[in-house]
Amino acid sequence: MTATEPTSASASTSTSGSTATTATTATTATATTATSQGRRLRVVLADDHTVMRAGLVALLASEPTIDIVGEAGDGREAVRLVEQLDPDVVLLDLRMPVLDGVGATTEIVGSGARTRVLILTTYDTDADIERGVEAGATGYLLKDATRDQLVEAIHSASRGETVLAPRVAQRLVARMRRPVPVALTAREADVLRAVADGLSNAEIGRRLFIGEATVKTHLLRIFAKLDVGDRTRAVVVAMNSGLLEQR
Repeated sequence: MTATEPTSASASTSTSGSTATTATTATTATATTATSQGRRLRVVLADDHTVMRAGLVALLASEPTIDIVGEAGDGREAVRLVEQLDPDVVLLDLRMPVLDGVGATTEIVGSGARTRVLILTTYDTDADIERGVEAGATGYLLKDATRDQLVEAIHSASRGETVLAPRVAQRLVARMRRPVPVALTAREADVLRAVADGLSNAEIGRRLFIGEATVKTHLLRIFAKLDVGDRTRAVVVAMNSGLLEQR
């Protein structure tokens, strides 16, 4: 996954003058590249707050490589403008009336449009981020992004590169590092309860009306899920994990 680094631009606006110069140079280089291709990037903005849309238009008005070709106040209108105008990038707020940003992203991506979706929102919870990314958004930015970060993100998104705000990237990485919760099927739980009751495989089979070979298969799957090597340990781990009631 290739991602732009809004953090660098953010640091450049608050640290030394030389770092700021570096960020400006990088933005200029991006602009020069786009200009050399002979056209400006066509962008649609979608946000239900009129003041926010006006602010974004004003923020990007002086950027020579970007042309705001449409504005929408809800997700449904954004989808319509994408179909009508065929922009390079659409900036979508996450929470909008009629159709929210996730719904609009799903429809735009599902339609096969070449337009890249860049979510620009104030919401950075795990659930919001996951919904946006799973819907097919190319990027996820927060509204505290600087102008340089936004311009760079629009260019990166237009090239199909993944764009993530630093806090968003950190949340995604942390989520990926969390252990996957273990879940037993209803039948596996029945087998393990029988093991906890001290029954043999044959006795478990008779209780559950299944063959002894089937009992062994369930036990092997339980051992694999719980990362254990014997029946006793499986019961202990399951109880400590809340998969079986304590006895």
